[in-house]
Amino acid sequence: MRIALFIAASLSAVAVAGPPVAAVRSEEPTIDVPGRSSQTPWAAAEGEFVVVAFGAETAQGKADVFVAVSRDGGARFSEPVRVNAAEGEARLGGELPPRVGLVARGRGEPEIVVAYGAKTQATEIRVARSTDGGRTFAASRALQAAGAGGDRGWHAMALDARGAAHVMWLDHRGLAARAPGHHTETAKPGGGPDSRHMEQAAIDGVAMAERSGLYYARDDGQPPAERELVKGVCYCCKVAMATTPDGGVYAAWRHVFPGSVRDIAFIASSNGGQRFDAPARVSIDNWHLAGCPDDGTAMTVDAHGTAHVVWPTVLSVPDPEGALFYASSSDGQSFTTRVRIPTLGSPKPMHPQMLADAADRVLVAWDEVVNGVRQAAVRRLSFDEAGQPLFGATLRLGSPDTPSSYPFLVSTSRGTLAIYVAGEAGASSIRVEGF
Repeated sequence: MRIALFIAASLSAVAVAGPPVAAVRSEEPTIDVPGRSSQTPWAAAEGEFVVVAFGAETAQGKADVFVAVSRDGGARFSEPVRVNAAEGEARLGGELPPRVGLVARGRGEPEIVVAYGAKTQATEIRVARSTDGGRTFAASRALQAAGAGGDRGWHAMALDARGAAHVMWLDHRGLAARAPGHHTETAKPGGGPDSRHMEQAAIDGVAMAERSGLYYARDDGQPPAERELVKGVCYCCKVAMATTPDGGVYAAWRHVFPGSVRDIAFIASSNGGQRFDAPARVSIDNWHLAGCPDDGTAMTVDAHGTAHVVWPTVLSVPDPEGALFYASSSDGQSFTTRVRIPTLGSPKPMHPQMLADAADRVLVAWDEVVNGVRQAAVRRLSFDEAGQPLFGATLRLGSPDTPSSYPFLVSTSRGTLAIYVAGEAGASSIRVEGF
């Protein structure tokens, strides 16, 4: 599988209102993993130190997680290093990317933390760390209880200022034998369980979702103690997480509400994950769907502690049409009224990501099919005096003739990078454009 990372010369601006973002990169370094194809990029940056985590899959379907490191803001990258010790154990997919974060360590290079899905005898969420700049990784460890049955994945990770990794994932062990040794802390968005809810579940299919849960564990050098936070998650949509400047932990996911409505829920902890508040519903979209859309939410927290959330949903009037929506919360409990994000014009924008960058801008990235070709794009949000979002130019990533998807955004001391998958399935690469 061949993986190539490029710093592209420019971003092409789509003709919509607002100023385009000027590209500042011109070099095009590449990273090769012979005989493989690339997917599922994620990234983190601390100053000029940038780490990109990605999946590399063989023609036989075996996958591994790799990282590549830049020490000059993304101009050049090191040779990729495999994260997982057991070859071929990685479990990857568009909604199953490895997550990576950095822990500042004084004058030395930051510690690299990677959370990824693995599948051998069972499915696991594992965390691995590197203290030498990504040259080597210590043995990973699983976050779920030993012997936990069932399926799990679609995880998210956020690091706090002390280097603790807060990880959440979707867990299907309720469909298997109950695993020993795990603690359950169950809540429901909008209130606790009641007989009315269970009656409704019996007739609308929510009962199946009640057997899947949102799980949480903290990896901080002590044995991780997982616990279930919420039942009734929409399985196969990725979770979004972020930490706040004052030590809070936020998460958002797609939940299954009565009637098989697949809307976005949100949960917050103000004390580093020791206790979580009751979940809230971000927006009452009322998207009824008898299945999982495999398309989750994204979130970022700015320097002021405001949580910005973006998610895909489907509008049913007059005809079914996909859309991206944005809302924010300054208190981790209530959200602003949703606002639709203008996209490239297709009926199904997908796979959103968000970034609050060093210049205090909020950026949204996504992909959608335009003229038969999937295209990734970025749009800037600013805010008026009343806090209402204003939308800048939409910037199309890559070439309109080459598929691009699953964009990710990261801020460095030299500017912002957009990282995405380019090319056809089985022969794709990871590209990075700077602006």
